[in-house]
Amino acid sequence: MKFIDEVYIHIYAGNGGDGCVHFRREKYIPKGGPDGGNGGNGGNVWIYGNKNISNLSDYKSKKILKAKNGNKGSKQCCSGKKGEDLIINVPLGTRVVDFNTKNVLSEILKDKQKILFLKGGYKGLGNNHFKSSINKSPKNFTKGKKGEYKYIKLELILIADVGTLGLPNAGKSTFVKNISTAKTKIDSYPFTTLNPILGLVRLKNNKKKFTIADIPGIMHNASQGYGLGLKFLKHLERCKLLLHIVDIQPNDYSNPLKNIKTIITEIYKFSKKLFLKDQWIILNKIDLLKNDNDIFYIKKNLKKYTKRKIKYYLISALYKKGIKKLVKDIYIFLHQ
Repeated sequence: MKFIDEVYIHIYAGNGGDGCVHFRREKYIPKGGPDGGNGGNGGNVWIYGNKNISNLSDYKSKKILKAKNGNKGSKQCCSGKKGEDLIINVPLGTRVVDFNTKNVLSEILKDKQKILFLKGGYKGLGNNHFKSSINKSPKNFTKGKKGEYKYIKLELILIADVGTLGLPNAGKSTFVKNISTAKTKIDSYPFTTLNPILGLVRLKNNKKKFTIADIPGIMHNASQGYGLGLKFLKHLERCKLLLHIVDIQPNDYSNPLKNIKTIITEIYKFSKKLFLKDQWIILNKIDLLKNDNDIFYIKKNLKKYTKRKIKYYLISALYKKGIKKLVKDIYIFLHQ
């Protein structure tokens, strides 16, 4: 299933049903008076958080969603049936944005969270409602009001404690797969990860846990539209910590330090808020090194390329070297 994290939809609450004009007429009651009932209220629109939904693909082909209209009133003072509500099930982390004003109208962050989004139109009144001592045979009634309407964007932003960054094929997916429940595809070519993937990391006692997001690799000039990763960077917005995974021995013989600078530059261009989040440099694939000189050189020059002091770790995601301490430190950081 294709991962969809943005959809645009016209949302209509139901219209109220019209009131009824009717007079009671029976064999021995020729002038029984008004008995036209009220209409039913229009259905409301609710936004509902569902933890079992992973993205917004259900709404990819649904451009218009409507709650049911209220029924008209009828004789014998019978009220019309209320219109059925519309419940829009969305994944956790969904943001509802007004298309015209760009304002964020609501956010769904918890399972079973339910928000009344649009109100249905008020019912129309039947002529029985207008009878009085002065007017015993009213013929007036009111029509039901129109329900509320919005043109919105549903935007999914994943809820994760930790997010990964890095160039394609830096080992992000291997790392995430080896520490979490994430089912990521792993191979030795760029853009193996085509969509953001969430994983749950459990420490030994299973009581301590945190979530981690694996997003597609970022490449040079991503901020100008190159590659896949930039469009998914928004999924790191809610993360408390970013792990910058770096291939310490790239297949293309590129300089790992320059690769670090590339990622940091693209993040800065995309969002200064994201750039200022806590970041750790994770130097991966240390199993490929034949001597320690490369590590010494990188450690010595990290600050020069990052422009600030950043915590770093040496790991081998493939052979799980250094991962245990890293996971423990992440948990401590998240709960300090």
